Amino acid sequence: MSTNPPTSGTAYDSLADKLTIETPEQTALDFPVAGIGSRFLALAYDVILQFLVGLIAGIAGTMAIAAIGSAAPRVALWSTAILLIFYFLLYFGYYAFFEIIWNGQTPGKRKAGIRVIKDSGRPLTPAESIGRNLMRIVDWLPFFYAVGIVCAFFTKGNKRLGDLVVGSIVVRESSLAELKPAIRQENPVPAQAGALGAHLLSKEESALVESFLNRRSALEPTVRYRMADEVLRRIRPKLTLPPGESISPEKLLEVIAFERRSTGAYS
Repeated sequence: MSTNPPTSGTAYDSLADKLTIETPEQTALDFPVAGIGSRFLALAYDVILQFLVGLIAGIAGTMAIAAIGSAAPRVALWSTAILLIFYFLLYFGYYAFFEIIWNGQTPGKRKAGIRVIKDSGRPLTPAESIGRNLMRIVDWLPFFYAVGIVCAFFTKGNKRLGDLVVGSIVVRESSLAELKPAIRQENPVPAQAGALGAHLLSKEESALVESFLNRRSALEPTVRYRMADEVLRRIRPKLTLPPGESISPEKLLEVIAFERRSTGAYS
């Protein structure tokens, strides 16, 4: 039995266009990297939304400033300053705001089915999201993300400057239908002791199951499902699962852990 501690790491597979993350449990998670095309579609959708909101705000603000300009010039001056601040927040705070509240997605990213995450697979912190999106000021130069597009062409993972600064990457997000073809009412799990064969698992395999269950609450939903599926795939050959079962991998791991504890296999 190996005595080496579990390690974690990140690797890019440029041929398969994916990010592979080795978790501390020595389970590999693959994230398909979002291409420049899907990122451009997301950006275009966001820019259209920003333009429409900015147009409406600009028309309303200009009319209000014009109405009060002659009667209260100082108020009109402050109103103009507020409108300019609003435009700055709209065009640069928009992305950070939505990525924080929607966990790495803007309306455009959600529409395109992509999400920004850390290279380690973890979600971005609010500070990282703000820093990443402030770099759009540079990425935009000299016109419409020219610097960002060139940077994405010549970096692994199609990263723009903001991604390089905070260590983030944009990945394609599989739909739940793709991740789990049948999300239906789960079949009942056999309750009799030893029904799934959990007692046949080695100590290392049991520790892998327990490790996942203990840290799953800190994982993103997509990562959580993929990791549960990967763990279950590794131990499936030793198990006796009901044919055609549609119970989720995570629920099966819960039952397996319970069954193994109930047989006293951990003692």
